[in-house]
Amino acid sequence: MTAPPEIRDLARRLLVYEAAVDKTSETVESVTLRVYEKLRQSLGVFAGVACFQSLAFRALTQAKSEAPDLWAARVAEDGSLQGLGEFEPQADMVKDNAGEYPAGEGGIALIARLLNLLFVFLGEALTLSLLRNAWPGATFDDRSSENRRKS
Repeated sequence: MTAPPEIRDLARRLLVYEAAVDKTSETVESVTLRVYEKLRQSLGVFAGVACFQSLAFRALTQAKSEAPDLWAARVAEDGSLQGLGEFEPQADMVKDNAGEYPAGEGGIALIARLLNLLFVFLGEALTLSLLRNAWPGATFDDRSSENRRKS
C-alpha cells in the first residue's frame, strides 16, 4: 500500500520546489536529502531527535516496499539519512516537473511516507505549519481537507 495520492503529490511538489530553489542541476538524491533534512530540522525542533528518527525509520521501512533503490539507505541514530545516493537514479527534478522524465521514485516514496506519518500523528494543521516553517515561500494547503477525508 502506498501513501495516498494527495500526499505523494505533496511530496513531489516539495521535491520540485526544493530543486527550483537552487537551479544547479542537482541529482534527485541530493534534492531528496535536502527535503529530508528540512523535515528533520523542523520536526526535530518541535518533537526532538528521537521522535523524528522513529518516524523516519518507519517511513523508510514502508517506502522500501515501493522503491527497491532505498534498500541501501538507513536512518542513523541522529535521524540523518545515509546511503540514499548509492542506487538513486540521476535526474533533474525541474525537468521532471515539465514531464521530460520521471524523478527518482525512491525519493518521492520516502518523502511521501514521512509526510503521511506526520499527517497521521500530528494532524494536517500542525504538519502544514511545520512545512511552512521549513519552506516559508511555498504553499502547501491548496488541497481541500474535505476531499482528503473522503478518500
